[in-house]
Amino acid sequence: MKVLSIIKRIAPFFLTFAVGLLIASIFVPVSGPNFQFRRGFGRHREMDRQMRMENELLRQENERLRNRLSELERRDWVLDDNLDVPPPPLPPARPMNTVPYQPR
Repeated sequence: MKVLSIIKRIAPFFLTFAVGLLIASIFVPVSGPNFQFRRGFGRHREMDRQMRMENELLRQENERLRNRLSELERRDWVLDDNLDVPPPPLPPARPMNTVPYQPR
């Protein structure tokens, strides 16, 4: 009698678990995880190497541009004082405001 009452209490749990596992297996794989490395690892290594080379080229170009900018800033821009630059033209004369003539 005791065995029958234990089965009555445990059976719903196992049935519910089995139904839940069945429903979950529709959406996700129920098997254990696969820890084997795939063959694509070499491709990732190649992409990583290529990215490192590209970053190094960009660093070199950045340094070259910085050096060029600092060289332009250091360059001594001396203007010759003997330049024959004509003076700017005078502004146009402002018309005079005249008072109209009023005879007496």
